[in-house]
Amino acid sequence: MEEANSKKSNNKANYQRMLDKTLFEIAGDGRIPSLLLHACCAPCSSYVLEYLTRFFDITVFYYNPNISPKEEYDKRVEEIKRLAGQMPLARPVGLLFGAYEPERFFAAAKGLEALPEGGERCFACYRLRLAETARAAAEGGFDYFTTTLSISPLKNAEKLNEIGRELSAACGIAYLYSDFKKKNGYQRSVELSREYGLYRQDYCGCVYSRAERERAKRDWST
Repeated sequence: MEEANSKKSNNKANYQRMLDKTLFEIAGDGRIPSLLLHACCAPCSSYVLEYLTRFFDITVFYYNPNISPKEEYDKRVEEIKRLAGQMPLARPVGLLFGAYEPERFFAAAKGLEALPEGGERCFACYRLRLAETARAAAEGGFDYFTTTLSISPLKNAEKLNEIGRELSAACGIAYLYSDFKKKNGYQRSVELSREYGLYRQDYCGCVYSRAERERAKRDWST
């Protein structure tokens, strides 16, 4: 059984290696392709922008209907704007803001409300946000689309890339495979957040993750 599990683990795709291959090909091509980068928040975007603006003409797409309350959503929007304006990057980035549609998130999460973080409710949320990113990328004529979400140790990179692959086939826009937490990406995002004084929230963004975080805080204090 242990040997079988080891083989299964070894068969997992190495998304960082896939990204390295794509970036190598782009660097050799001499053309700067366009990338629509879904951003979940400024801290996670910091390292990804530092990393990818050397290779792409990036537009940051902020579409996160899962975030609540509205005040939290607005705070994260302002931090994205501030980061894009203050951080020196290889190339300037554009900003595109999707509609704030919490009703779409609640519809996607219906029946999954009681599930713990990291399960099927989160996967439905990934799909909602990535589907809107793919739609916007196709509408805007971008060469690639991807998301900053894989930088988080709490996000399932395997599932994110699986969804990205499916949506790429449907919309005809290449998905940029990634696992941005690799190569110390997450640690670098923490350093950049500290350097720019970025607001780092202590929950993913939805009401369910916030409730789970509050329960954990109460458990630690007792």
